[in-house]
Amino acid sequence: MRKLTYFIACSIDGFIGGPDGDASFMYPFVDEEFLEFLKEEYPETIPTQGRRALGIDDLPNKRFDTVVQGRASYDLALKEGNSSPYAHLREYVASRTLAESPDPNVEIVSADLAGRVRELKAEDSALDIYLCGGSVVAGELVDEIDELVIKTYPVILGTGMPMFASGFEVSEFATDSVRSFGNGAVVRTYHRKR
Repeated sequence: MRKLTYFIACSIDGFIGGPDGDASFMYPFVDEEFLEFLKEEYPETIPTQGRRALGIDDLPNKRFDTVVQGRASYDLALKEGNSSPYAHLREYVASRTLAESPDPNVEIVSADLAGRVRELKAEDSALDIYLCGGSVVAGELVDEIDELVIKTYPVILGTGMPMFASGFEVSEFATDSVRSFGNGAVVRTYHRKR
């Protein structure tokens, strides 16, 4: 069975963006050391346009072959004129408002997102599924998440978009690894206790 991994960046106080979803405060922390980590460990999490700009478009996918994201996350790419932000992966966008996909590489999931993710997890593949965001989709899929990879940047927002927009429920995870970087960022990896 494939894993669903929520690979997400956040502030120390657990916000993935400001109240309006803006996460540009995180960009300065993607320095040379951090970028090398991403290229070595999670190259497929770098959007296709960024991979091309960095000259790493030919890097093979190491952990994921599929990405799931919410409509708000997808809209960020659409605003840039990019209808397939992860063209090197199979792309699924959860949306109740997009009637049809603006790109043949992107499948819109308008109903039963958890059911569709369970189908993806049951596929025969050596690679897993990358949950890109956002908050609402992560909240909807919280019971399906098998692994968390949390990139915490050394800033506090005070308020904003939480990692999970969901009701109160205790879900226990175990720590697999913690890695710190010279810029103050920390990457923690957890697996769900089942």
